[in-house]
Amino acid sequence: MHRLLIAGLFVSALMPAADLAPGTFLVASRDLGDPNFAGTVVLLLNLDDEEGALGIIVNRRTDVPLSRLFGNIKPAKDSTDAVYVGGPVEPSRGLALLKSAGKMEDARRILTGIYLISGKSALEKTAVEAQSGTFHVYLGYAGWAAGQLEHEVELGGWHVLPADAATVFDADPDGVWEKLIRRTELRIAHSVRNVAIGSTLVARRAGR
Repeated sequence: MHRLLIAGLFVSALMPAADLAPGTFLVASRDLGDPNFAGTVVLLLNLDDEEGALGIIVNRRTDVPLSRLFGNIKPAKDSTDAVYVGGPVEPSRGLALLKSAGKMEDARRILTGIYLISGKSALEKTAVEAQSGTFHVYLGYAGWAAGQLEHEVELGGWHVLPADAATVFDADPDGVWEKLIRRTELRIAHSVRNVAIGSTLVARRAGR
């Protein structure tokens, strides 16, 4: 009996810190071998039992300035903010995230302070109005078939963490994955330590 309890404690220690849901981060594990996602942090946008999941990689900044995408629009053509690679699916499709403290029209709230912008007219309008550092454009997105992402999480390919606006718009996106993976590994190590202590107590009580 105590062996089953110990096994359950170890499983619970390795479960994601947050439920898999839109508005959470998927942090690629160190062992994830897919080059499309190695070292990435994905913001989950959609999760549906039938249609699957959709998200965008938030930490792959390119050297391409926004001005190249919106060169005919003032003041966007003067922007030095960079374009991001959002994922391997439909790399010519543009999606954007806007950081805003107020409610945004024609935009979908993903989490506190973060709104999703899609569609050419909405993107162009936001590119004109947004302040520097509050508007990220992503080319492409990440997609999973129904049940696929859940399976990958169960296999340990992804760690699930709560998302926040500060991390999405971190000034050093190249360092975001390392920061989050270390936080995750510390959490797991702490949990496993607690499980080890708990299992020792269970074994001692069972031996009485």
